[in-house]
Amino acid sequence: MDWDDLRIFLGVARGGSLAEAGKGLRLDPATLSRRIARLEAQAGAVLFLKSPRGYALTEAGHRLLPHAEGMEARARAGVAALAGDDSLRGRVRIGAPDGVANHVLPAVLTRIRASNPDLGLDLVALPRVFDLGRREADLAITVSAPKAGRLRVRRLCDYHLSLAAHRDYLAKSAIVKSRADLKDHAIVGYIPDMIFDADLDYLGEVGAVAPGLASNSAAVQLGLIRAGGGIGVVHDFMLAGAPDLIRVLPGDVRLTRAFHLSRHSDAGGPLITRAADLLAEGVRAEVARLEAAATES
Repeated sequence: MDWDDLRIFLGVARGGSLAEAGKGLRLDPATLSRRIARLEAQAGAVLFLKSPRGYALTEAGHRLLPHAEGMEARARAGVAALAGDDSLRGRVRIGAPDGVANHVLPAVLTRIRASNPDLGLDLVALPRVFDLGRREADLAITVSAPKAGRLRVRRLCDYHLSLAAHRDYLAKSAIVKSRADLKDHAIVGYIPDMIFDADLDYLGEVGAVAPGLASNSAAVQLGLIRAGGGIGVVHDFMLAGAPDLIRVLPGDVRLTRAFHLSRHSDAGGPLITRAADLLAEGVRAEVARLEAAATES
């Protein structure tokens, strides 16, 4: 296939519509439509589902996508080599649970981009599992290691969680001397039927009752706890930025989990590989830094 045709394909796949793709490619929608039709004829397959809402990749389009991205990455690497520049160019989408997305990744991604100004980074923060097979993200951070699908998975690092509450809540509430005392306290946690990963079922592990205040978002749970809503399980890397919170039963309750980084086995090329390495290195360093800061505070 001609690279120029694949460039058109990538523009439409990423833009989701002819009008949006045309802004970056500097081509009008009619021209793009003809080029896509020609590419589909050459490929002998329909690559996009067309609707009034835009263009969505078909299964055939999803199969072509990593190969087109690989060609794009190789072309950019060649240009960079000629220029003596090894910084990353392109765009990478990262999916992550909202806790790590809000409290760890901002610093990590900012540092990565500072060293790679031609690299675009999209951070999708959602409390659910990302479908890498359908290219919802190029890289996904998860708690449990995915077991289904054609994925490459690496363990990033361990992280820790503690019971915590606002100092004002604890000042006016019964003293917590043991896990059994938690039954007499307001509890903040996940909405039970919206826990998307078994490793996030913290309350059962610490022996707490069902939450009175609940959210599917770790960041919202932190907000509820900081507002005095009760006792909840908080990531230690979040505690570094919440000096108003006090650990509860610190000698008894400290949970350990791990972050994993996944990519689809077909999502290759030097761009994704190097971005994954930088992301892994950055997450490990930032979690360690924040947990150390929380311990000192």
